[in-house]
Amino acid sequence: MDLQEFRTGLDAWLDEHEPELAAGFGPDVTFDAEMRHLSKVKRMTYDAGWMRRGWPERVGGLGGSTLMRAYLGEALASRDMIEPGIYSMTEVLAPTMIEFARPELAAEMVPRLLRGDETWCQGFSEPSTGSNLGSLACRARRDGDGWRVSGQKVWTSLAQYAHRCVLLTRTGPPESGSRGITALFVDMDSPGITVRPIRAMHGRDEFCEVFFDDVRVPGDRTLGEVDGGWAIAMDLLPYERSTSLWHRSAYLRQRLGRLLATAPDGALDPGDLGEVVQMAFAFHARSRSTQHRMARGERLGPETSIDKVLLATTEQAVFDLVADVVPADIAIGDDPDGDRWRTEFLYSRAATIYGGSAEIQRDIIARRLLDLKGDR
Repeated sequence: MDLQEFRTGLDAWLDEHEPELAAGFGPDVTFDAEMRHLSKVKRMTYDAGWMRRGWPERVGGLGGSTLMRAYLGEALASRDMIEPGIYSMTEVLAPTMIEFARPELAAEMVPRLLRGDETWCQGFSEPSTGSNLGSLACRARRDGDGWRVSGQKVWTSLAQYAHRCVLLTRTGPPESGSRGITALFVDMDSPGITVRPIRAMHGRDEFCEVFFDDVRVPGDRTLGEVDGGWAIAMDLLPYERSTSLWHRSAYLRQRLGRLLATAPDGALDPGDLGEVVQMAFAFHARSRSTQHRMARGERLGPETSIDKVLLATTEQAVFDLVADVVPADIAIGDDPDGDRWRTEFLYSRAATIYGGSAEIQRDIIARRLLDLKGDR
C-alpha cells in the first residue's frame, strides 16, 4: 500500500466511523474520560489496520512508510478526534523499544501500546536536574541478575495511567555524568512505586511525581547497554520532536481554522493574523521535511531542536491571537468553547518548556549545528 492509497482509504474509513471515534472527546470531559477515549481510538484504528501501518512487522505492524503513521495522527488531530500530546506518546516511546529492547520483549509489548491496551510513560526529568539529564540521580544498583531502583522523577506525563515506564537511572558514580546512565523498562505496578499527580494550571493532572523505593527490575528489562542510557535518551528525544510535533502542527492549524470560523466580525487584525498564519505554515513545512527525512531512513539528531523551537513559538502565537480576539472566553468563558480556549491558552504557556526548554534547544542549535561554542 502506498501513501496515497493509505490516505484515501483512511479518510473514507474515518468518514464512516467519525461519530463513534469522536464520541467521548471534548472540552467538557474529565481527563479520565479523555484517556479512555484515546484507548478506544487506538483500538479501533489498530483493529482496522490503520494504526499498524508504518510499523515493523516484527512488532505487530504491517510495514510501509513511516509517513503513514504520521498521516494517521494528522488526520485524527485535524478532525478533532484526539489531543495530540497524549496520542503522540506512542511515537516517542515505541521506536526506542523497537531499537533497544530485546526483540522478544519488543514483540510482546509494542502491540499493546499501539492498540491502546496499555499506556506508557517516560521517566527522565528529576526535581534537581531540569533539562540536564547528565546530572540525574535516580539510582539503579545491581541485585543478582536484576536491579534495585531508588529515587524520584517529576513531570512524568500520564504516570497515573501508565502500565510501563521507560526509565533513566544512574548506574555509574555521580561524577560519571552521561556515561553512567542505564535505561530500564519498568512495570508501574511493581512494589515500591508511588505516583502523585500534579494539578497543572490548565486544570489537568497530566503530570506526576513518581517515587521509586527499592523497586526490583529484572535484568532482562535493561534497554540497550549498561551505562549506555545516554545514547537511548539521545535516540528518543529526536522522536519527541519529530512525528509528535507533526501531529501538533495539524492540531494548531485546526484550532486556527476554528478561530477564523467563529471570531466576531472585525475582531481579527489582518496583520496579526497574517503573522500567525505564516508561522504556522513555516512550522508545518519544517516538520514535513523532518517526516520525509525519517521516511528515507535518515537518523534524526540535534537538528530537530529547530522543530521544537518553531513549535513553541507557533503554539504560543496561535493562542496569543485567540486571547486578543476572544479575551472574554480566555478570562471568564464558561461555555464549552470558552472553557476549551482558556485551557489551551494556559497549556500553551508550557510550550517553551515541555519536550526540552527553549533555552536548551537554542543552546543545542548554537553548539551542535552552528558550532558557536563560545567561552564557558
